[in-house]
Amino acid sequence: MATKSTDYNFHDIEPHWQTFWEKNRSFCAENDSARPKYYVLDMFPYPSGSGLHIGHPEGYTATDIIARYKRARGFNVLHPIGWDAFGLPAEQHAVKTGTHPASNTQNNIVNFKRQIKALGFSYDWEREIDTTDPKYFRWTQWIFLQLFKRGLAYVDERPVWWCPELRTVLANEEVIEGRSEVGGFPVERRNLRQWVLRITAYAERLLADLKEVDWPESTKRMQEAWIGRSEGAEILFPLEHPTAGTLKIFTTRPDTLFGCTYMVIAPEHPLVDTLTSKAQAPAVEAYRKKASAKSDLERTDLAKEKSGVFTGSFAINPVNGQRVPVWIADYVLMGYGTGAIMAVPGQDERDWEFAELYQLPIVRTVQPPADFRGKAFLEDGPALNSANAEVSLNGLHIDAAKSTIIGWLERKGFGTRRVNYKLRDWLFSRQRYWGEPFPIAWVSEADYAKAKLGRSDLPAEPVTFVQGGVIHFALPLPDEALPLVLPEVQSYLPSGTGESPLANETTWLEVWLDFKTGKAVPASAPKPMGDRWVRARRETNTMPQWAGSCWYYLRFLDPRNDRALASSAALQYWGTPDLYVGGAEHAVLHLLYARFWHKVLFDLGVVPPSEPFKKLFHQGIILGEDGEKMSKSRGNVVNPDSIIASHGTDTLRLYLMFLGPLEAMKPWNPRGIEGVHRFLQKVWREMIAADGSVSAKISATGTDTPEVSKLLHETIKKVGDDIENLRFNTAISQMMIFVNALQKAPRFGRDTAAKFLQLLAPFAPHIAEELWERLGNSGSVMAATWPTFDAGKLASSEVKLVFQVNGKHRGDQFVPVGTTQEVALDLARANSRVSPYLEGKVVKRVVFVPGKILNIVVD
Repeated sequence: MATKSTDYNFHDIEPHWQTFWEKNRSFCAENDSARPKYYVLDMFPYPSGSGLHIGHPEGYTATDIIARYKRARGFNVLHPIGWDAFGLPAEQHAVKTGTHPASNTQNNIVNFKRQIKALGFSYDWEREIDTTDPKYFRWTQWIFLQLFKRGLAYVDERPVWWCPELRTVLANEEVIEGRSEVGGFPVERRNLRQWVLRITAYAERLLADLKEVDWPESTKRMQEAWIGRSEGAEILFPLEHPTAGTLKIFTTRPDTLFGCTYMVIAPEHPLVDTLTSKAQAPAVEAYRKKASAKSDLERTDLAKEKSGVFTGSFAINPVNGQRVPVWIADYVLMGYGTGAIMAVPGQDERDWEFAELYQLPIVRTVQPPADFRGKAFLEDGPALNSANAEVSLNGLHIDAAKSTIIGWLERKGFGTRRVNYKLRDWLFSRQRYWGEPFPIAWVSEADYAKAKLGRSDLPAEPVTFVQGGVIHFALPLPDEALPLVLPEVQSYLPSGTGESPLANETTWLEVWLDFKTGKAVPASAPKPMGDRWVRARRETNTMPQWAGSCWYYLRFLDPRNDRALASSAALQYWGTPDLYVGGAEHAVLHLLYARFWHKVLFDLGVVPPSEPFKKLFHQGIILGEDGEKMSKSRGNVVNPDSIIASHGTDTLRLYLMFLGPLEAMKPWNPRGIEGVHRFLQKVWREMIAADGSVSAKISATGTDTPEVSKLLHETIKKVGDDIENLRFNTAISQMMIFVNALQKAPRFGRDTAAKFLQLLAPFAPHIAEELWERLGNSGSVMAATWPTFDAGKLASSEVKLVFQVNGKHRGDQFVPVGTTQEVALDLARANSRVSPYLEGKVVKRVVFVPGKILNIVVD
């Protein structure tokens, strides 16, 4: 018991039970349990300096309700937490203050942990992980080496933001309208050597296996669009330039080939210099420089003004022999397809606008309807103007025309049927200090050959790059040399060459390396004795923050294992999360990257299932009181600490779930929290008398009224069903109705009170524990078996309630039978369709027809 206070004193109750749970290891999962398992996981947080905001505990409360409920249903529940702690903010702080990023990160973790523990979440803290811990990122490095050995990691020159004034690479978020966030200096795109992961090798499986998972359809569609599978043809256009050969393009509409009147290549295309005539060289150079200051997003924005420049060269259309001018335009990206397109303005709006702007020919190849008055025609129709001496598409519709022209191209050697993906290989390196070091050293060709004779784990094809005419070979560290940790550095400032600050640490950078064991000594020392020592330069790039979050759900299974990322027994027992909850903003990148890594581990036989997350749920965004997204600049951020101090953790938890459907976007309403707090006070008063003793209405041997008995069983069924389906707001509504019934009842049994507290416990665990103990129950309410209902006592328990404002229908919602006017008003205020009509208005009158209509009359 937390206190003998007669009042609902959450200031004493909540810390008491949090201490109780921690001392008793109440939420520690067992790896060798005979019970069925349930693994529920939140997307783990980045521990920012600003701490938790109100959006964090929304999803965390939902998973905690599920975890507590599943434990009560007899499951061995794994509900862990950790920290996605590498990241740019910590490094920026280090640059400004000279403080090691690890120090700042740990301070932030301490604050986050304090806030999360204050919310009473039933996390298994003994499984806490931190992606910056060498014991953790050892296995991140190990997974990278598996990718490397399978030929799924390579190096390539890729464009990054470069600031000449600051002499550093900038992240996308550090670039604002073409200038550096710090100093406002001009930035440009510059090619630097980068590590790249061949995620495209898994494109088809990443797409096909979406059918295996229970995810929101919108998220599946986003992944499908990002992968972007398209069927078409790869076509070769001969070039007039005597040494240029051919220009390869991919198109999903080869049936429109006769309408190609110009071609466009990316500013970075390797043929730009060859194809640019002397007369066009100044214009081409100026255009490329301007394009280098734009992001890919800016370049491909359909709404932006079209621009381009003629190279001075021509290609030959293979179907009709016509000369086709080759242009350069920034809307074509080198990283997608072949970096070149054929332009068919008659059948493409962007091509039409470009052709009009630069007075290029327009030829229709699909006959639009007679009443068509637009420009480019994008729909199906009979082909026209599409024939040569050997093949005719005229009169054919799109599918038949595609098949016919692809067959002709293949026979003539001008093209082939092809499946293409919008998905690009994953740029996997950063020119920063605060990230996982790559377990790679660069050696000479001769030393690599020597290492290959002594090791059997090198990839079939070596990874190389050329610098100053010298070929450098990537030599992976052996597993026993992991983790490779970051060195202490003198400065966190960039090197000035585009490399990370690691390039300045010559003692760590330049080494003699034993290629068999990975042992290293500084190159400034004499070469050690033995033929296994080679001269090496460590990789100076570090991994992106995505690396640690790609596999963290596996480490929770066995976080202290120093022989494997998790034991085979733990992997077999726990598998992957049964429920994964997080924001929809991670619908593509995090989830796609994690799926890719998981499939590689599956192919290696490390993990049993082929997909990492069986069921995914996105909680909605909680907006500020003003209906806008919360941000410091708007001054509408809600700190959970202040709500806990004024109303208590249980009130906050209940209110977050009562705001509306979990998946909905909903505004924060500080006035609404009072109603939830009054509900908890009512629960307390129904069970505890004014003198602190058990309420006289409760009897150990007493029986319930028929109304209370029936409603209890309805409530047990509804709350259980609603938890299973993540409908927490309606579960709370049902519990409110039940408490109202208790308030009106002359008596109710102690067993009835206990069963209600079990229902309340996943939502408001602290008050439930306190009342459970005060009523004389043994043990923790969390250890009690979930109550069952008597189906014979059930009746229809829900009706549709229509919400009106000034007589006009503004929304409706299914509510439990017996919903009172007070609860109905709370539901209306929380309803996202109704609340805009009540904001800032004074309620003059309420017309309530139970189970039918709630009409709110406002000014």
